[in-house]
Amino acid sequence: MPLRRDFACLSVLLGLALSAAAQSPVPPDPNQLSNRGIDQIQHIVFIIKENHSFDNMFGLFPGANGATTGVVSNGQTIALGRSPDRPRDMGHTWGDALTAIDKGKMDKFDLVRSGNVNGDYMAMTEYQPSDIPNYWLYGQTFAMSDNTFSSMHGDSFPNHLYTIAADNDQIIANPSAPGHPQGITWGCDAVAGTTAKQEASNGLITYVFPCLTTPTLGDALEAAGITWKSYAPVTGTGGYIWNTYDAVASIRNTSLWTQRVVPYTNFQVDALSGNLPAVSWLVPDNPVSEHPSASTCTGENWTVQQLNALMQGPAWSSTAVFITWDDFGGFYDHVAPPHPDFYGMGPRVPMMIISPYAKPGFISHTQYEFASVLKFIETRFNLPPLASRDAAADDMTDSFDFTQTPLPALILQQRVCPLGPAVRFSSRTADFGSVKVGTTSSPVTRTLTSTGDADLVISSVVTTKDYAQTNNCGTTVPPGKVCTFTMTFSPTIVGTDNGTITVTDNAQNSPQGISLFGTGTSTDSMQVPPKTGGKR
Repeated sequence: MPLRRDFACLSVLLGLALSAAAQSPVPPDPNQLSNRGIDQIQHIVFIIKENHSFDNMFGLFPGANGATTGVVSNGQTIALGRSPDRPRDMGHTWGDALTAIDKGKMDKFDLVRSGNVNGDYMAMTEYQPSDIPNYWLYGQTFAMSDNTFSSMHGDSFPNHLYTIAADNDQIIANPSAPGHPQGITWGCDAVAGTTAKQEASNGLITYVFPCLTTPTLGDALEAAGITWKSYAPVTGTGGYIWNTYDAVASIRNTSLWTQRVVPYTNFQVDALSGNLPAVSWLVPDNPVSEHPSASTCTGENWTVQQLNALMQGPAWSSTAVFITWDDFGGFYDHVAPPHPDFYGMGPRVPMMIISPYAKPGFISHTQYEFASVLKFIETRFNLPPLASRDAAADDMTDSFDFTQTPLPALILQQRVCPLGPAVRFSSRTADFGSVKVGTTSSPVTRTLTSTGDADLVISSVVTTKDYAQTNNCGTTVPPGKVCTFTMTFSPTIVGTDNGTITVTDNAQNSPQGISLFGTGTSTDSMQVPPKTGGKR
């Protein structure tokens, strides 16, 4: 079993302690009993999904602190609409989060980027039980939290750092690559010049290459001889940016990178075969992550696949699974987050606790954050805290009853996901490289596929300055059909000159976009001719 090497000795000592306690008239300490009970957990799985707030996912869940209405920036209270299966990507950066939170008033979510397009108030929407029925079944059967906050008011990279390190290394934004990035990565293998923005609590801003020396729980587990793996997207995939151990030098630049960080698709195999380590992080690739504009239904199906594999394997009886979403994704939540420090916390996110020892149908109102999962792992394996956040965090044991009759496995069926009009681009980016000012680049093409079961109707295509496009899509693209966008770059300035193509249509996640990257360079005519010297 994947436990610490000294567990056998610990078991003997524990047995002696129990015998002594049985002979003593002094009742045992309940906290000691709780700590002994947690030893029944031999496998801990931390699943991190993407970009949904608690009210967006479970605002209607019975007994939870949810909401059906919310206040928007004009002071009006509006009913929360129904979230589409594939919502568009909305603003969820450091600035967006601070705007939405509005010093605790929680009344400006409609002002995040793309939060309200043509009066649709997509930021102010939530899912119905029939939209995410399997998530509701997990919540009704096992335990969930309605008071878990993202660790910081920002987006993915810093929040994912909290899931492995209980710290963000003062980073407040996703890394950005210079000029015109190709194959964007957020770690030690990023292209030269890639930086992540750091902001100290005194306002000092610096930019660092995203290859960090922050101590992580993976490092601590390794030092303690406790088995662990991070199941995550591989290089070349859209979700590779969430493979956070890529940004940790002690993992990425050592043999641990290949030994401990493995493709996320390996999790099902290891779960079914009984080869899970003591601690697992599980991060999905973009199509099943639920990151808008990915399908929530498809993401839920993927989660069901992973949990079915775990519950059908030999480790279920000794496992605790924690499922959360890495940030609010721009979606409304009505609870003002606490402020333990300069960096957080951010709006509430869902947290589900699935285990044979989870209290059935329990909703914890205890304050959790991502560092709370690390605190649970540290409590189970007697590890010291990594940082101030996990030192102060609740260990989440209130959501467990280690004396109850273990809950049986809950094997669920995947759903047939709704389609309607839907769209997929062959790539969401186009890189034109360096082009001389006053000239036009070679054309770059991207294909659009109508992936739904109804006609995709395009109402407009807008391209920003210095870029141009033509396409053969027309106004209607039938299901299964493909059309092509041909784009060019004609820079008018020297330096980075990035842009977008915005496509507005009848898909749920409209509008969509292609990010355009290019750099204008000096022309020969703009350069000062060298002096030749001498006389004619």
